[in-house]
Amino acid sequence: MSSLFDPINLILLAVALVVLWRLKSVLGTRTGNERPSAEVTVLRPRKADVPAPAADEPALGVQDREPAKPVWHGVAEEGSDTAKALQAVADKSPDFTVADFVDGAKRAYELILTAYANGDKSALKTLLAGEVLQTFSSAIDRRIAEDARFIFQFVGVNRANVVRAALDGRNASITIRFRSEMIQALVAKDGQVHEGDDKTVREVEDIWTFERDVTNRDPNWKLIATDDDIG
Repeated sequence: MSSLFDPINLILLAVALVVLWRLKSVLGTRTGNERPSAEVTVLRPRKADVPAPAADEPALGVQDREPAKPVWHGVAEEGSDTAKALQAVADKSPDFTVADFVDGAKRAYELILTAYANGDKSALKTLLAGEVLQTFSSAIDRRIAEDARFIFQFVGVNRANVVRAALDGRNASITIRFRSEMIQALVAKDGQVHEGDDKTVREVEDIWTFERDVTNRDPNWKLIATDDDIG
């Protein structure tokens, strides 16, 4: 009998056939543990490009901003001397605004009246200038000489309005009309009230003019005049 058909060879051949059949079964079946195949990149068509707005066109969704109002807006009539003066002051002092000036003037108004009532001439020197400083100082000296007392209680400013403005060279001046409430009275040595009322709150109107050198770094304004009638 040929060795090809030897029983041992036949057994080995059978085993080999079984192994090959098992390998084919395994290789041809997905178990779920195989490495995933590389992802396929899908090229999608690009959206149509939106043209950028022209240089002279506003961006979408951006509203036009309202132009800044002139410094004199709501204070003086356009073209008036006061409007021109306020604009000139703003041109020379970029930080100047009428609202800030009026707020500062109201604080100065109270400080000046309080310093006068207390006879504090040192404080007045930082807030007053020219003849008005001499007038206030003389009144304090006279009060001391007569042994009189000045009773003062500040309630508050009801209104403060710009009534006039001017720019003479580098000196700017602004006049304010104050309407305020306070208690003020001059009490003589004998205890009698000679001026005002020491118990009643009265409404008082004062017209004061403040001045400042617009070329000076010092932003503070000083009181240079008090007036009951601006004409």
